[in-house]
Amino acid sequence: MNKVLVLGGGFAGVEAAIYLRKQDLEVTLVSDRDYFYIYPTSIWIPTGEATKEDVSVPLDQLAMKHGFQLIVDPVTKFEALEKKVTLQSGRILENYTYIVVALGQDKMKHAGIENTLSICGKPEEATSLYEKLDLLIRKREGKIAMGFGGNPKDSSAVRGGPTFEVLFNVDTYLKKKGVREHFELTFFAPMEKPGQKMGENALVMMDKMFKMHNIQKKVGVKITRFEEDGIVFEDGTKIESDLTMFISAGTGHSIIVDSGLPLSDARFVLTNEYNEIEGFEGIYAIGDTASLLGPEWRAKQGHVAEVMAKNVAYNIANKMQNIDSKKSYIEHLNILCVMDTGNGAAFVYRSNTSAKMIPMPVVGHWMKKGWGWYCRQSKLGRIPRIPGM
Repeated sequence: MNKVLVLGGGFAGVEAAIYLRKQDLEVTLVSDRDYFYIYPTSIWIPTGEATKEDVSVPLDQLAMKHGFQLIVDPVTKFEALEKKVTLQSGRILENYTYIVVALGQDKMKHAGIENTLSICGKPEEATSLYEKLDLLIRKREGKIAMGFGGNPKDSSAVRGGPTFEVLFNVDTYLKKKGVREHFELTFFAPMEKPGQKMGENALVMMDKMFKMHNIQKKVGVKITRFEEDGIVFEDGTKIESDLTMFISAGTGHSIIVDSGLPLSDARFVLTNEYNEIEGFEGIYAIGDTASLLGPEWRAKQGHVAEVMAKNVAYNIANKMQNIDSKKSYIEHLNILCVMDTGNGAAFVYRSNTSAKMIPMPVVGHWMKKGWGWYCRQSKLGRIPRIPGM
């Protein structure tokens, strides 16, 4: 039987393993941690509405349910031409007909980044955000700054949505605690129009939300460095902050950079619309690892990663049977999310023909909560998957 090796235990890797097994292939998934982390619902960890365990699914449960082999051992080297993978333990993985690379991405480095925490970094950072916020609430005052950065070499590698979500959730949380008037909240980003991917209508609505919630804003000025007590900008100004959350833009994963695979200027793997890599038969790159084709507004999102994963499973199965039929992810490119605020949400959708941001007071929050429950239960096979999700 042809064997498939999947590198990475995130949205792309887990979905690939599940759907490759549906094609009755022998699948091994390698992950650097023993759980699948549902990043979109980790936004509630800083406010204590969820814990790390609430947004994690043990990978051994997924492996048992779907029948793939699991190896929890970080990848330290990938030699693409030889299809050879070295793990941290020293174990060598080779003789796989197909390799699906879904290792995610690294984060761009900024001076003083150790003085910040991220909701899109290591899962432990979300818990640290909760702990630091709790200390400030106990003091009943503080200055909080939250922002995100960009990668000038790849506009798709920006994580803006989670910043807005945590910021508005913290605002709601402070109001519930009765201390909001004692806190300064500031949003910052180096680009002129952060959130522009969502469309002009969304930009107008976001500005209204900032003013309505008394959230300060500093945009359009490059960040020089992060300090223990704030953020210094290129124009010489500084935002004082007792708690700084910053989501760096993505760049190519260090393991991939040294793999021999063809890379974009931002160091993501160059693939075609079927996630195939020219000159590397049997190797596919999906999710954040891959350089995303498409319009300027495109964004690396979980649902696009999962489409890539399903397509690759389909394409591999057909290739093995000499069937000339392949699926592309291009037609599924869009921005789709429910941007939660803690007491409501906004439905965001962007495609080549449409750009919408629709407020959903109260019900939107519970819709996103419901999606988190659905994600966990459907991955574990306890409820049916909704077509297209």
